[in-house]
Amino acid sequence: MRLAEARKSGEIAYLRPDAKAQLSVRYNNGKPIQITSVVISHQTDEVPHLQICEDLTAIAKEVLAPTGLLHYGTEYLINPTGSFILGGAYADSGLTGRKIIVDTYGGTGRHGGGAFSGKDPSKVDRSAAYYARYAAKNIVAAGLAEKCEIQVAYAIGVARPLSINVNSFGTGTVDDSLLQQILESGEIFDFRPTAIIADLGLLEPCGWSYSATASYGHFGRSQFPWE
Repeated sequence: MRLAEARKSGEIAYLRPDAKAQLSVRYNNGKPIQITSVVISHQTDEVPHLQICEDLTAIAKEVLAPTGLLHYGTEYLINPTGSFILGGAYADSGLTGRKIIVDTYGGTGRHGGGAFSGKDPSKVDRSAAYYARYAAKNIVAAGLAEKCEIQVAYAIGVARPLSINVNSFGTGTVDDSLLQQILESGEIFDFRPTAIIADLGLLEPCGWSYSATASYGHFGRSQFPWE
């Protein structure tokens, strides 16, 4: 997002729209302790590679320094192929909706469903993934766990989920089976698609838009009702 801002404002005039970034993070007992590498591949005009490295590394440090996870050994790989002039579908065809790990948790959370983008909320690939996050965040906010992952399974044509699994990774103040029973009861969180759509207001977005989810991921930004 910061690089897009730099491109659109003209702060770094040689940047072009096609870009991606990747962080590798070392964890200890489930807590992030260090960013080991930063990869940025950004389409540009024909400018010296050294200049691109200096400018984009500076942006990366600006954004990431507040996390406290950078250290002297953090590796910065900027356009590691050396040149990224041709971009977009002309150079590499693809669709954002297929990148479901990038759209969700970056590999931290397990994801076995389909893509989000391009689907209306009647598709549980999208709506139930949003609702699972919504429920998990509420469990954590209520002090019932420090970390929570919810997995939901459906059958086509059956409204109620076939199964709901809750994993608090040993951080729960109550047993995971009790949390599972609460979710399966439907009294607080109703995982039927029609109920999800109504609860999150997915047919009439207010203060947010589906197009906004197509860039920068579907999770982690406060304007979305599942947050």
